[in-house]
Amino acid sequence: MIEMIKGIFMDYGANEGMAQVLSNVIAVITIIAISLVADKAIQKILLRYVRLYVEKTKFKWDDVFLEKKVFESIAHIVPFAIIHVSASIFPAYQVLIQKIAFTCIVIIILPTVSKTLDAINEIYSSFEISKVRPIKGYLQVISIIIYIVGAIITISVLIDRSPLILLSGIGAATAVLMLIFQNSILGLVSSIQLTSNNMLQIGDWIEMPKYGADGDVLEISLHTVKVQNFDKTITTIPTYAMISESFRNWRGMKESGARRIKRAINIDITSIKFCNEELLERLEKNPYLKEYLRSKKEELANYNKEYREKNNTSGEGRRLTNIGVFRVYVENYLKNNPNISDNMTRIVRQLPPTETGLPLEIYAFINKIVWKDYESIQADIFDHILAIVPEFDLRVYQEPSSYDFNINYISNQ
Repeated sequence: MIEMIKGIFMDYGANEGMAQVLSNVIAVITIIAISLVADKAIQKILLRYVRLYVEKTKFKWDDVFLEKKVFESIAHIVPFAIIHVSASIFPAYQVLIQKIAFTCIVIIILPTVSKTLDAINEIYSSFEISKVRPIKGYLQVISIIIYIVGAIITISVLIDRSPLILLSGIGAATAVLMLIFQNSILGLVSSIQLTSNNMLQIGDWIEMPKYGADGDVLEISLHTVKVQNFDKTITTIPTYAMISESFRNWRGMKESGARRIKRAINIDITSIKFCNEELLERLEKNPYLKEYLRSKKEELANYNKEYREKNNTSGEGRRLTNIGVFRVYVENYLKNNPNISDNMTRIVRQLPPTETGLPLEIYAFINKIVWKDYESIQADIFDHILAIVPEFDLRVYQEPSSYDFNINYISNQ
């Protein structure tokens, strides 16, 4: 081709040197023009038909590849392939042109592979198993390896040396590479441990106070775990920190279908007393206590009768206390509450008395796991318990406030 163009210029009177330069310039312009036209033709025509075909198919994976522009990246290889093939036109520069074209092809292939891996991860994420076994960390490792291999091949081609020579040099620089890729290595090991031990899944609610994380896991990658907190902020945690440090995972609570209540109210100890007949008659009208009080009064009457006869005394013997009856009331109230799970532990217990009164703790499980529902049901339960306390001649302990002092002052005036 060049010789033919050179001959035409010489026929028109150009000297041999000038004809050689002009023929080379025209050949270069022609090859570049053909490459650009081929690139535009593929982008405008071929990719258009590919896009139409993908939109008509029932598969979803090809739509993801189209969205990630994998096909467009592959198409950019064609112009440099044309340049590589056309290098033989310039015998003196053939090797150099082929090296440059090959390097450009590799540079295009590397991000194309990266986009392909991203597409694979997005396709995999559409399956339910992706929450249990995420693969993004592994794909990132593959991407790093591919970039390293691509860089080695490109350098070996440019310097015209075997890749094995570069690999041997890398072997000698292993310590430096380990320092550079320290986080990647730690992240890879951590990702494997998290996945193999099923310690963390996408969608899990976790708490990690050190990093200010309290929310749902959005993403598990090679280097980081992204958590969307309940205030909609995003916290990024190093993946290796999930192995080296502790965190709380609420997945067990979600899988159980119930959520625990563990809260106490403090009863004023000075309000605790034995129940008199008036109080018992009033409480016996309550449906949660009716059967209990009747059976308990019969039991105590029989016991006290035997006690008096045995010890020849007229003492009162055993008696019911308002705090004891109140505890039974709360137990029956929880037992009959449809929002409290019957299959899990349900306890109403007294904790050791403190300077703020006698703590009466409610330990039970609500059969709702949604935060809003849980808080609403828990509030309803304690609203009722706090409101019913005076019915047992009990008082909830509360430290005096300025309001109490003002009332006492006014009453003394």
